[in-house]
Amino acid sequence: MNPVVIAVAITGSVPRKKDNPAVPTTVAEQVESTHQAFEAGATLVHIHVRNDDESPSSDPDKFAAVQEGVRKHCPGMIVQFSTGGRGRDPSARGLSLVHRPDMASLSTGSVNFPSIVYENHATLVNDLAGSMHKHGIRPEIEIFDLSHIHGAKRLIEEGLMDAHPHVQFVMGVKNAMPADEHLLDILLAETRRVIPGATWTAAGIGREQARVMGWALARGADAVRTGLEDNIRVTKDRLAASNAELVSLAAEMVTRHNRRVATPAEARALLHLKPAA
Repeated sequence: MNPVVIAVAITGSVPRKKDNPAVPTTVAEQVESTHQAFEAGATLVHIHVRNDDESPSSDPDKFAAVQEGVRKHCPGMIVQFSTGGRGRDPSARGLSLVHRPDMASLSTGSVNFPSIVYENHATLVNDLAGSMHKHGIRPEIEIFDLSHIHGAKRLIEEGLMDAHPHVQFVMGVKNAMPADEHLLDILLAETRRVIPGATWTAAGIGREQARVMGWALARGADAVRTGLEDNIRVTKDRLAASNAELVSLAAEMVTRHNRRVATPAEARALLHLKPAA
């Protein structure tokens, strides 16, 4: 029974409390929600922070405060900061990296989202990758399009990233890559061809979350992702009670696929990270 990392994306930049009151938006709420998810089996937390009005924030002090709380209450848990761009000034997206989280997300190209173009200019991508490299942060490459795999390969060739990034295929975003099982096979084959040292996962958005998770587990993924950032519901008619509930459902699916939930130490080893301090 090979271990699998459960990543929990606790907040994101889109859902608000009006959409689901369980979405954690303050630092205290985020630390508590992460702790509950950790107890349920999550070993990696993907962090966005919010302003007081719930809009996306790039405040490095808030990122640092969430990280401090997670490291205190969730021993060994992998901390991953978002450098995503929805609602954030491009020049501020990497400010939190000075706090040296274990990992950070990195998009290597632009893509259409429901109401905006998620723009990732090559210069910005290089700057973010360079900052991660400087601070010893392992990138998680967010793949919204086939070309983004080759964008990651370029960063490796230019010495801005080592040969073992963590790759996440994001499926089900409107106007971007649909949640199609055949597309996952294409993306995975291309990643294995051009970045053979990468670990990988796949994230399904909204109602696609469980379906994509099942596809990933059936193909031996190193990790799965869940959380209120991607999906605020358990069923069409019921909101998720917490990030922990979504993690518990993911853990059950891991077991059904004859895998087991990775411990924090196993998660770090799987994703080529140093042991926790």
